[in-house]
Amino acid sequence: MSARKTALLKKHRRNKRIVLALVILILASFIDFGIYNIGPWWISPVLAVLFWLAHEAWFADHLFYSPRDSYHYDFPPDTVALPVTLSEGRLTFAIDQLPAGAGTLVLQVKLKSTWLGWLLDPQVRVSGTPEQDRQDFERRASGTRYINLSGEADSLRHGEVRLKGKYCRLDDVATLYAFSHPDFSKQKLMVIAPHADDAELAAFGLYSESREPVIVTLTQGEIEAGYYRRLGLDSAAAARLKGRLRTWNSYAVPLWGDVPIDNCIQLGYYCLQLSGMCSHPSDVYGSRESQEADIRGARHLNKCTLPGDADGLPTWQNLIADLVALLEQHQPDVIVMPHPELDPHDDHIHATRAVEQAIAQSCWKPDVQLLYANHLADNDRWPMGPANNGVALPPAIEPLPAYAPWSPKLSLSSRVDKAMALTMQHDLRIPLPFKKRLRRTIQRFLAGRVWPGIGEDEFFRKAVRRHELFWVRAVLKSKDEA
Repeated sequence: MSARKTALLKKHRRNKRIVLALVILILASFIDFGIYNIGPWWISPVLAVLFWLAHEAWFADHLFYSPRDSYHYDFPPDTVALPVTLSEGRLTFAIDQLPAGAGTLVLQVKLKSTWLGWLLDPQVRVSGTPEQDRQDFERRASGTRYINLSGEADSLRHGEVRLKGKYCRLDDVATLYAFSHPDFSKQKLMVIAPHADDAELAAFGLYSESREPVIVTLTQGEIEAGYYRRLGLDSAAAARLKGRLRTWNSYAVPLWGDVPIDNCIQLGYYCLQLSGMCSHPSDVYGSRESQEADIRGARHLNKCTLPGDADGLPTWQNLIADLVALLEQHQPDVIVMPHPELDPHDDHIHATRAVEQAIAQSCWKPDVQLLYANHLADNDRWPMGPANNGVALPPAIEPLPAYAPWSPKLSLSSRVDKAMALTMQHDLRIPLPFKKRLRRTIQRFLAGRVWPGIGEDEFFRKAVRRHELFWVRAVLKSKDEA
């Protein structure tokens, strides 16, 4: 998936260069070069400003698929699928066939943008629930989408739920998928965070409700530290400072979610080096920027001794040995980690690969893996729409494994606590550059988009939501282990 995103980004930039060349030709046609001239010279700068405003308002999103593509999800064969009809927004289905324990509910529906949906984000409004909801989709969206109705089973049974499309029309035939899962927050959790903020972005609501959660952060997250150079530091010193700050975040922020510091483990490996480590398991991969190559400096607050402490070498072999030791020491029932097909970040992919290898070598096998995606290859804005709303299922243009979603609903107080946890992450508090701030102002007025006031980083909009979303993957055990 990471290679696919690189290819998509390359194609996206190539297409933008082609469009830019055409725009330059159009603008040049209004300037008299003694070759041709089709109008007054002053039209050219006016058109240039209009082209730029249009780009910033409507064409600056990284959307690497056609919004007219349908999403395609396969769910496990035993999934309950109920035919639904929508009449004036009311959902009608066989209520008696909705399982009593179905907490995760996903409505597959076809929608089509109206002409306003080409300029403003199409929305599906959900009413008749304790909290009214809104789930946004791509401009010009047309085709199958998946609306998250998790946590609204009681309202559905009483026939109170209403759907209304804004800037889009909904088909009057849909399918309601119902998934029954145990409450994983009541089980022993181990959350794998490739970087210091990943556990909070994906699973703060989950782990803050869990008993005995363990947060394992794999890397220091020290690279791209240019912001700290304004303190008079060179690039290596800035990277070391950023690594120290994010290491501290990995210990301190989970305390806000009632995770004892004894259960916060920092492994201290280096950012964007997991791929190389995986390819050459015995080779040492120090930091790309901090000039460090000893992981023990980031482990000083760990309350446990790990195999990598012996030599401090950042190698894949040490990483796997550390994870095996942690699995056998804490014996989690559920392990939470990045979705290897949905999340394209290189460190996220290899974090999951490392966990899979560790589970294969460990005497302890968690019963369930919960997979999350903090990044997407196809759409940098998902979840779309303002903060505090529901999380529709992400774009699935290519086939994905048939995992069942689990989407616990967060209360308002949990969302507030999650927002506060994110404000404690140093990497999410870096001010936006002027260009992005200007783009947001333009999109606010021309595209109707809004961002939360709690923080400027895009994750304050994307992560503080009514739902958290995971994909349930059972760990296959041999007959001897069963």
